[in-house]
Amino acid sequence: MLELSALGLLQRSPLHGYRLKQQLELFMSNCISVNYGAIYPLLKRLQEQDLIATLAEESGNGGPSRKIYTVTPKGRERWRQKMLDHPHESWVNSRSRFGIKFFFFSDIEPELRVKLLEQRLIVCKGRQESVAAQLLPEDPYQKEAWLKHLAILTDEIEWLEAQLSNLSFVPSHLSQFLGS
Repeated sequence: MLELSALGLLQRSPLHGYRLKQQLELFMSNCISVNYGAIYPLLKRLQEQDLIATLAEESGNGGPSRKIYTVTPKGRERWRQKMLDHPHESWVNSRSRFGIKFFFFSDIEPELRVKLLEQRLIVCKGRQESVAAQLLPEDPYQKEAWLKHLAILTDEIEWLEAQLSNLSFVPSHLSQFLGS
């Protein structure tokens, strides 16, 4: 998830490691934690794989210089692959991964937005059916925990359906006729 996020942000604008961490924290704090112990090794690995490159080095205020990173064409392709990935992972991780993908929806074509929303909707409805099929325990606290989980799922399903219905989507093969 961190690689997907970092590549997505770096293709929007070149950043140094500290600024990248700040931006990751802004939108990922509800998904995963971001720390320096993960950022700089990630940047090094991405650079070794030719997914990012050093654009420039800017001198620090009395400290060491900062490398400004940008994404490479290979990194853009890797980001796109990551947007399409649907790894087998826990419910919590899949929800976080979708939140990160949604953050970058303006960077992908409408057809892919629809596909990702529809896939997430299928996953959520399946989870909702699975949870609803569970026998509600007699323990009132466990019962409330299950009901809260169902309410969260219902809310997410309604939100996904609203996103799908609000998406102004013109298939690319028709856009030439509509002047888009």
